[in-house]
Amino acid sequence: MSPNQAARGVRARARQSVRAEVATVVQDLALERGYTETTVDDICAAAEISRSTFFRYFSTKEEAFFGTTADAGEHLRDALTARPPDEAPWTAMRRALDLLIEQYEGHDERTRRLTRLIMNTPSLAAWHREKNARWHELLRPEIARRLGADPADESDPRANAVIAAALGCVEATLTAWTATAQPRALSEILDLAMAAPRGEGER
Repeated sequence: MSPNQAARGVRARARQSVRAEVATVVQDLALERGYTETTVDDICAAAEISRSTFFRYFSTKEEAFFGTTADAGEHLRDALTARPPDEAPWTAMRRALDLLIEQYEGHDERTRRLTRLIMNTPSLAAWHREKNARWHELLRPEIARRLGADPADESDPRANAVIAAALGCVEATLTAWTATAQPRALSEILDLAMAAPRGEGER
């Protein structure tokens, strides 16, 4: 590795560390005061950074809130690609989503409170959906391959339908998970949600 490559690596890690620290500050303030009530100035004061530094790392307050989840889509794509090559698309999506389930369930009650805040705050929910739209493009080639479809053929709706339905099930799962003080296990809720489009599940 050259000195320039090493220096770039150090800068990238430092940038990621700052983004993670500021994201934690934004989330803590939002849980304490409410997301709408938390201003960029509040965040800068709590994080001990200037406004110019904040906007060097983030373009919006929403981006700062989600600052540590930027590459989850790549991880999900990799998990999907790693599934057995002949596994049905819907089954492969469900099993790949175990990665996200583990991320949510591996944390404490704070994670559920943050998830509830996202689902109930319009600007955060909109950012969440935009993130899902980016994931759509990442997942489409592999789902199309499993369907025997051409990912470049925009007239074929099947890959988009599978991905949209699966990510819709994730959103329904998170909404249900945050709706009660003692929810079922997240994986159980997702199983129930993903069985519904197939006409399966509880009656």
